[in-house]
Amino acid sequence: MTKLKLGPIADDAPVKLTVELPAGLHRDLVLYGELLRRSGMGGPGVAVPPQKLVVPMLERFLASDRGFAKARRNVNAGRRTED
Repeated sequence: MTKLKLGPIADDAPVKLTVELPAGLHRDLVLYGELLRRSGMGGPGVAVPPQKLVVPMLERFLASDRGFAKARRNVNAGRRTED
């Protein structure tokens, strides 16, 4: 079995995602957005809002998960041979 950073997740394919964040996580996202502003990566004088951070953070997480990348390659290779 492939070792992923996350455990089992229900097989759902939602189009729109709405989540409740713990207050501490929200504060950390707000701070992260502020740190991006201070570093000049958030635009001129604007902190990046938490909702703008979620997609890039998830993309970065998935891109850095070697187990996921390997499993995705295997799944994609299997699809190509079935077509």
